[in-house]
Amino acid sequence: MQVNILKIIISCLCLLFVCSFPAHATKQNEITSVRVWPSPQSTRVVFDLQQKPDFSYFMLKNPLRLVVDFKETKQDQVLPQVTGEHSVISKIRYSKPKKKGWVRIVLELNQSVKPVLFALAPTEPYTDRLVVDLYGKNPEKKTTPAVAKNRDISGDRDIVIAVVAGHGGEDPGSIGPSGTYEKTITLQIAKRLAALIDKQPGMKAVLPRTGDYYVKLNTRSERARQHKADFLISIHADAFVTPQPSGASVFVLSLRRANTETAKWIEDSEKQSELLGGAADVIKDTQNEKYLAQALLDMSMDHSMRTGMQVADEVTKELAKVTKMHKKRPQAASLAVLKSPDIPSILVETGFISNPQEERLLKTREHQDKLAKAVFKAVRSHFEKNPPDDSLFAKLKAQKPKENSVHKVRSGESLSVLANQYGVSVAQIKQANNLKTNRLLIGQTLTIPRS
Repeated sequence: MQVNILKIIISCLCLLFVCSFPAHATKQNEITSVRVWPSPQSTRVVFDLQQKPDFSYFMLKNPLRLVVDFKETKQDQVLPQVTGEHSVISKIRYSKPKKKGWVRIVLELNQSVKPVLFALAPTEPYTDRLVVDLYGKNPEKKTTPAVAKNRDISGDRDIVIAVVAGHGGEDPGSIGPSGTYEKTITLQIAKRLAALIDKQPGMKAVLPRTGDYYVKLNTRSERARQHKADFLISIHADAFVTPQPSGASVFVLSLRRANTETAKWIEDSEKQSELLGGAADVIKDTQNEKYLAQALLDMSMDHSMRTGMQVADEVTKELAKVTKMHKKRPQAASLAVLKSPDIPSILVETGFISNPQEERLLKTREHQDKLAKAVFKAVRSHFEKNPPDDSLFAKLKAQKPKENSVHKVRSGESLSVLANQYGVSVAQIKQANNLKTNRLLIGQTLTIPRS
């Protein structure tokens, strides 16, 4: 009897010991890799972990350092070397941990930074992550972009096209069946398109992203604006949950997004000044400031959307000559990159990277060249017909004899739609075509007089 009681007591003590043993001791986290993404304005450091990170951080001065403590984490990972392309960070190293079983990592800094740290849940192809964004507080003084040097002086400036490569850095975008990243394809096509634009006299390309790093959505348009871009083209590759869909598409700003963004600009005085320039100073002293700003912004947005649709229509036609189209007409979408009232823009989905055949095509130089040339041809054609007044294209156009345009009527089009599209009046179109009524027939060919 005493032996049985002793056994019961020993069993209870063992159970008590197991229950009281720290749960985290059997669930110690581990850093599986560390990746560093440089960009001109910031650096992103990403820690891949087996589990969700439990962390804290603080800054130190003399010298400048960011210290990150990982609780209950192994110190097995070799840290990457920091190359000279990083302007913010100089070294990543281990330091003596705050507690046993923790990991302390020190980021040695070249300048004062604004650190932003956040955890990311697992998403293919990544596990749990801790992202450290370091934004420099002392950027070099901004200089006027060389591309705009003739904008207000000689009257023969370059037309500036911002070519935005989608995704980048920690954001790979869609991933093809063989592991191709959308961010890689978009940058390759963007660079090919930019090279064609730069070769064209009177045109100049701006690339907000030139390497494998992420550019925030809300800063892409801002960078284009800093270079006084006349037009913005965002390059992407589509994807779907099944491999069947294929083909390219062209998107323009939706009216809903346009109205939302205009309202935001009205409430932001800095944005108003950015967009309206000298007009902002004039309307500050009026009682109807917001109404005047609203009218000017509406006019700018109307021009932006009309121009975007015209270019999208031409890009769609040119792409159809070199690749299969998923959508045969431009589509309206509420996309963040297509939001600036002052910069007309389109988004080009170059194909479905989720389709095995199209993924192979998108990786080839030949197909990328075809896509880039089609987009370039359409954009150049548009600005040859509709050049900014102070551009070289306008000067060259003035030296040519004026020619009328030809338009084939499509479903849903009316005289008022065409007049708005080409910047002429309904009466002018009727007179040029000897029309007695406003009725149009699908397939009818119209002469569009010069505006």
